[in-house]
Amino acid sequence: MSADIAEDTRAPRLMTLPGVYAPQHDTRLLMAALNLESIGPGTEVLDVGTGSGALALHAARLGARVTAVDVAWRAVVTARLNALLHRRRITVQRSDLLSALPGRSYDLVICNPPYVPSPMGRLPVRGAARAWEAGRDGRVVLDRVCETAPAALRPGGRLLLVHSGLCDSEVTLRRLSDAGLRARVTDRALVPLGPVLRSRLRWLREKGLVDEGETVEELVVIRAEKA
Repeated sequence: MSADIAEDTRAPRLMTLPGVYAPQHDTRLLMAALNLESIGPGTEVLDVGTGSGALALHAARLGARVTAVDVAWRAVVTARLNALLHRRRITVQRSDLLSALPGRSYDLVICNPPYVPSPMGRLPVRGAARAWEAGRDGRVVLDRVCETAPAALRPGGRLLLVHSGLCDSEVTLRRLSDAGLRARVTDRALVPLGPVLRSRLRWLREKGLVDEGETVEELVVIRAEKA
């Protein structure tokens, strides 16, 4: 388990337009995971659900050629502005996951998807909540990533994915394995419950996802590799 996920993975100073997901604990966990990968000038990276562009920028600093996508136009604009501010050449496109990039493949796909379980039956179609709301089990977007990411990976390509332990990492490992990837949990961290989870604690307890008196959430990083 990571003792301190913020020690050497601080996100650069970024601007975020209203409604765009700002870097948090999960972002820094993925940054730390990226530091352990072999990344150089020839490495092609896809950042799915880029938000502010923090992970895309980090991959670019490590030397990769980076494409970043997000379904929200404000996130696309934010990521483009941050790339300009930090003088990094990053291709940023609007895309619902991988749908706008047919036929492309990458050495590394990174993804920090929406994963917060929600009592709402439908996903929001606009606003900041799109960055975290993920259906009643928190897996609506996660399952789509598990299904579509393998096709975007080259032979030997890797997927780095972060999500809450509330979403059941064993399900993610099984789905990625069923899709033909070798997957395992490579890091875990306990972080304080954020405002969204605190606002629905009663529902989460009724669902058996959070114990009475629990004040922390486990985050997991999953690494999957294509043969």
